[in-house]
Amino acid sequence: MQDVILHNEPWIRLSGFGVVFLAMALAERWAPRRQSGTATAPRWIANLGLVVVDSLVLRLLSAASAVGTALAVEAQGWGMFNHLLRTPPWLEGLVAVVLLDFAIYLQHVLFHAVPLLWRFHRVHHSDRDFDVTTGVRFHPVEILLSLIYKMGLVAALGLPAIAVLVFEVILNATSLFNHANVLLPVGVDRVLRWFLVTPDMHRIHHSPLRVETDSNFGFNLPWWDRLFGTYRAQPAAGHTAMAIGLDDVRQPERWPFLGLLAMPFWRSL
Repeated sequence: MQDVILHNEPWIRLSGFGVVFLAMALAERWAPRRQSGTATAPRWIANLGLVVVDSLVLRLLSAASAVGTALAVEAQGWGMFNHLLRTPPWLEGLVAVVLLDFAIYLQHVLFHAVPLLWRFHRVHHSDRDFDVTTGVRFHPVEILLSLIYKMGLVAALGLPAIAVLVFEVILNATSLFNHANVLLPVGVDRVLRWFLVTPDMHRIHHSPLRVETDSNFGFNLPWWDRLFGTYRAQPAAGHTAMAIGLDDVRQPERWPFLGLLAMPFWRSL
C-alpha cells in the first residue's frame, strides 16, 4: 500500500491541492473576512501563473524531491531515524512531521532575516491583498531553495518517505487555508489557533509594519511562534483596517506576472 501511495505522489499532492483550493475559494465567496482592496483578476492571474512556473520547474527536477530523497535514504539505511531503536511507524511518522514543521518555521525566519533570501521571499509579501492565491505566490528560486533545504534535512535525519509525503500534502493545504480570506467565528479561531495556524493569525504576518511582518511565521503548527516569542495575537490596526503588502511595493500595476519573476533582481523598487 505504501509503495502505491508513494508511486502516485504527484497525483496525491495535486488532488489535495485542488480540493483545498476549491474549498477555500468557495468559502471566500460565501463568508469573506475582509473586502477586497484590489482587482481580483490580475492578482489571480499573476499568483496562479507563479504556481504554473513553480510546478514546471519542480517537474523538470522530478528526480529531486523530498519524498525521493527519503526513499533513497531508506534504501541505503542512512540518517538518524534509521539508526534509532525500532518504534511504531505511526510514532516515527508523527515525530517526522513535527520536525519538518519546525524546520519550515526556521526556514521562514531565515528568509526574513537574510537580505538575499528576503529579496525572493518579498514576492510573497508584495501581494496587496490576502486570499487563497496568496498562499501559492512564491518565487521559483524560493521554491528551489526550500526544496534543497528539505532534501538535506530528510537525508540527514533519514525521515520515513510516507511521513515526508504526508507533510508535503499538509503544508500545501495549510498554506491555502491560512491565507484564505475566510471569516471564522471568534470562538472557533481562539481555540483553533492553539493547534493550527488560522487565517487571522497568519494575516498579521502580511502587514507592512515590520514588527508585525516579523511575527507569526508558522504555516501548520502555531507552537513555534509561541515558544520562540514571535507570536502576535492581533494586528495593531485590527483585521478589517490593517494594510496588506509592503510599503516599498505599493503599485500593483507594476507587478504583473513577469514583474513578479523579475522583482528579486531589481536593485530598487
